[in-house]
Amino acid sequence: MDIPPCIAQQAVLVKSEAMPSNAQVVRGYDFSNGVDYHALLQSYLTVGFQATNFGLAVEEINKMIAKKNEPLPLDRKEDIYKLNPTGCKPTNCTIFLGYTSNLISAGTRENIKFLVENNMVDCIVTTAGGVEEDFVKCLAPTYIGDFALKGKELRKKGINRIGNLLSPNDNYCLFEDWLMPILDQMVIEQKEQGVRWTPSKMIARLGKEIDNTDSVYYWAYKNNIPVYSPALTDGSLGDMLYFHSYKHPGLILDIVEDIRLLNNQAVYAINTGMIILGGGLVKHHIANANLMRNGADFSVYINTAQESDGSDSGARPDEAVSWGKIKPTATPVKVFAEVTLVLPLIIAETFARHHFAKEKDSQKS
Repeated sequence: MDIPPCIAQQAVLVKSEAMPSNAQVVRGYDFSNGVDYHALLQSYLTVGFQATNFGLAVEEINKMIAKKNEPLPLDRKEDIYKLNPTGCKPTNCTIFLGYTSNLISAGTRENIKFLVENNMVDCIVTTAGGVEEDFVKCLAPTYIGDFALKGKELRKKGINRIGNLLSPNDNYCLFEDWLMPILDQMVIEQKEQGVRWTPSKMIARLGKEIDNTDSVYYWAYKNNIPVYSPALTDGSLGDMLYFHSYKHPGLILDIVEDIRLLNNQAVYAINTGMIILGGGLVKHHIANANLMRNGADFSVYINTAQESDGSDSGARPDEAVSWGKIKPTATPVKVFAEVTLVLPLIIAETFARHHFAKEKDSQKS
């Protein structure tokens, strides 16, 4: 009887070492038990691939929330009251939220608004588009389109495409009509009252002026949550500031004051958590602020960028550890996913569950 070559048997039939006693078994959700969305999302942890990273991100954010709900240490109260000159109530974990402009253009804006309206984050970093698109949507809607719509044809119709979203150019004309008188007043206050404007002060002022509960920045203004946008000129707001500089010149925005405020929010925090949606400026700006305190305690990245080109956007959390932006003792998570797909589900399993459980408990008592 022929037998397989010995070398082949040795190669294929390698003896396994025993798995650790705490090793998790791969298992997905069993729909024969019915549809239970909480149980379904909990099961992601043992599915594998990015589903497991999703489950780990939920755990990491829940750690932030648990730490936030702990009482402030008595010996650090003086420090933490320095951290936010806007007057936002300090907590035991300062949560930094960063997101790119497309997430305000999309329906994830409402998810972000829920966090800000209910005081669940302490500091926001976003791009110019992440600011202006919120106000534009208060004035006129954005529509669902298609990725395949031709730019040449849309240009003739005065319609701007953001992926598969459509924003008519008239929306930005309405934005200009609303914004210009506010900029006029800001120049007057700068010249006559000595107001030193910064991007964060400007965003707070616009949040006050919009006076619309659909706005993320209305709630940021109401709850004294600072919003930092160091590249505020890189968008429609920059266009408006450019035109305004001819009509009513003189407005100055000081980015140095803002970097001091942002970094000090990290420096004087007891613990910090980073939730960074997307890459680029917002990702680095938050991580670099946390470098000032030798790293964040909790971190979740969600983006589709890869590390092979050496970009900061694609860098995994371990690279941030090497810079001192995340603590070596931390358990950071990166979810490789498009944010609109996973953010609502993550909020459902973290902030929203805690919020409504707390609400239910307060009704009982």
